[in-house]
Amino acid sequence: MALCELCKRSGYSFIIAHCNFKLRAEESDRDAAFVQQLAAGYEVPFLMKEFDTKAYAAGNKLSIQEAARELRYDWFKELLESEAGRAQTTNCIVTAHHLDDNIETMLMHFFRGTGIHGLRGMLPKQGNIVRPLLFVRKQELKQFAEENKLQWVEDSSNAMDKYSRNYFRNQLIPFVQKIYSEAENNLAGNLRRFADMELLYGQAVDLHKKKLLEYKDKEVHIPVLKLKKSVPLHTIVYEIIKEFGFTSPQTDEVIHLLDSESGRFVQSATHRIIKNRRWLIVAPVQSEHAQTLVIEEDDEKIVFEEGLLVIDQLTPGNKSSDSDREAPGSAKWREQLPKDPTLAFIDRKEVQFPLILRKWKKGDYFYPLGLNKKKKLARFFIDQKLSLTDKEKVWVLESNKKIVWVVGLRIDDRFKITEATKKILRIQLKS
Repeated sequence: MALCELCKRSGYSFIIAHCNFKLRAEESDRDAAFVQQLAAGYEVPFLMKEFDTKAYAAGNKLSIQEAARELRYDWFKELLESEAGRAQTTNCIVTAHHLDDNIETMLMHFFRGTGIHGLRGMLPKQGNIVRPLLFVRKQELKQFAEENKLQWVEDSSNAMDKYSRNYFRNQLIPFVQKIYSEAENNLAGNLRRFADMELLYGQAVDLHKKKLLEYKDKEVHIPVLKLKKSVPLHTIVYEIIKEFGFTSPQTDEVIHLLDSESGRFVQSATHRIIKNRRWLIVAPVQSEHAQTLVIEEDDEKIVFEEGLLVIDQLTPGNKSSDSDREAPGSAKWREQLPKDPTLAFIDRKEVQFPLILRKWKKGDYFYPLGLNKKKKLARFFIDQKLSLTDKEKVWVLESNKKIVWVVGLRIDDRFKITEATKKILRIQLKS
């Protein structure tokens, strides 16, 4: 009521939008009628929407408070985006949250668990939501209403402690004030201090991001060694990853990636963070680059989506198996090679590092072992009678933009072992 009066006196053009959550039977309808009369008195448009709040809360596994908040702000957003809303020169949602509300919000966040963003409470302006009364105590607003003979009605649920905010308002804060009489004033001061701290915190985080993040197309590359030296590591990692849909509990998982093998990754709903040698790469899940790994000459194991690649370099001095006792490339050596599609034996001199391990894509082709002409992978998959699901799981190993191995299926004929082979690259796929 005080907010409407102040908007009118300030000369603002406004619309009153009322939500009837149908939670208090006749009292809910009484409130709706009261607000409609208020709008008529101010000669401003009145909009109302009724909600089955209990059904929405049950269907979406939300508390009544959370459900009501989602419903009203979704509707308010629809109003702003409507033709009438777009016609306004400037439009925003104005709420009557006051300083007491903000103290309660800060305490609720504190006990629930939060960072600096939660401790500073609500802001006077966030996006298109404006809260012009956050500096005013509730008692001051009540005094303003009485002095100006403003009428209002009380929501009976405000006296019920079953809602967490009401419990803080009616029980916890009064109890604390019995011990610390200035508790509310001190908490109000803390809100201002926390807001300032958040600004300083944000500036520090931005400096760390500027030093650590390298943007390459749709990807973000982070040097592992530099990140490991950052202090405080946990906080800096969280501030980086939260923008990509990662949650606070995933922070430790990302930190573990710093010392993991290449190919390990952590995933959110939208992005994947991959360990790739000396880098963490943040990439969209749907991005082709998010499913690309670089293999250097000294890599022995590469973990990827479909399993593990184990890489060995065989020379005439190796005696790890019967086949290794023959010189690499000899006819007898080649005859003894196991006919196992999970094993690839490659002529080392034909390969250029780094190798690229990636998912196959439309247009890929190779020279299947035993053929001297190229074949598109799509055609090769048909010949192999691969299902759609099987095709989606296929990766290729690439050297200098040439496919060396369709992993787990066939090597490329250009990289096969011949009599001239002196050194062999053996790669094994393990699930």
